[in-house]
Amino acid sequence: MHTTLSVLSDLAAAASQPLAAPKSINEVISSITAWIMGIIALAATMFLVIGGLRYMAAGGDPAQVEQAKGNFKSALIGYALAVLSPVILQVLQGIIGG
Repeated sequence: MHTTLSVLSDLAAAASQPLAAPKSINEVISSITAWIMGIIALAATMFLVIGGLRYMAAGGDPAQVEQAKGNFKSALIGYALAVLSPVILQVLQGIIGG
């Protein structure tokens, strides 16, 4: 399973290499899975950090605390999607037939 940091390092390494045509649908699905997991995990981490900062800065204000809880829920949904993206793309690969 790729972490966000390893996905970013893979992207940096791939950017320095010339583009090559993918050999199979499996490689395309694998690349899409890595991209999606990295992007979603990055966005979820951003929501988690924003929620934490809002919660710390709330100062007891119920409206700010609710906004922070909303950010935490968004982060949780994002992490769930990042974990489920390989499953979703595996189903898509099965439908396409690869």
